[in-house]
Amino acid sequence: MTFNFFWGVLFVVVNFGLFLLCYRMFGKTGLYAWIGFATVVANIQVAKTIPMLGLTMTLGNTIYTSIYMCTDLLNEKYGSKDARKAVWFGFFSLLASIVMMQMALVFKPGAEDFAQPHLEAIFGFLPRVALGSLVAYFCSQFLDVRIYSKLKKHFSHYNQLWIRTNGSTVFSQLVDSLIFCTIAFAGEYSFGVWWQILVTTYLFKFVISVASTPVMYLARSMKFPDANEPASPSQGVNPN
Repeated sequence: MTFNFFWGVLFVVVNFGLFLLCYRMFGKTGLYAWIGFATVVANIQVAKTIPMLGLTMTLGNTIYTSIYMCTDLLNEKYGSKDARKAVWFGFFSLLASIVMMQMALVFKPGAEDFAQPHLEAIFGFLPRVALGSLVAYFCSQFLDVRIYSKLKKHFSHYNQLWIRTNGSTVFSQLVDSLIFCTIAFAGEYSFGVWWQILVTTYLFKFVISVASTPVMYLARSMKFPDANEPASPSQGVNPN
């Protein structure tokens, strides 16, 4: 659908704009806040499917990609320790939201309640889908941090950020898509359908990741008066 494509472009622009605004306003703390927000919202949006460019895809991929942007930016400017901490923060946010919403669904709704069926439709994850989401997030995010750290050693030039961020994301998102689709959908669909879901999910994430590269350069260039923020490499400090 033509409308979905152009609305999707605007959707991506707004997503990246809010990501930059969050970092501009709150610095490193904003990146942690964004990860907590994005892990929850991505798993809500994924419940909606849309037709675009002749394919059926799920929402959630755009904001999920921004989680990798956060960990890569933390790794770039603050180090791998802060990036790993952010992964744990996102994992806790995802796990806590799943647990609390599953418990909330068990309450018997009142006679005038209208929200229960809608909440069940959104948060009533099948166990396999919830498990797939948690395992895929955990494995792929830590892999992303590790690969990014390795790439920093071999492609350490300040202008080689695009290699570090895209290189780590290409592999980690492939692992994420493979784990999630296998746990959530293997056996539920024929191999042909399962393969199409896997390929389209990964390709869309890959396109969004490449499109995020200028955003990463812009975010890295932001300077903060806070003493806890890193000095700019242009001031003679080694960016690694």
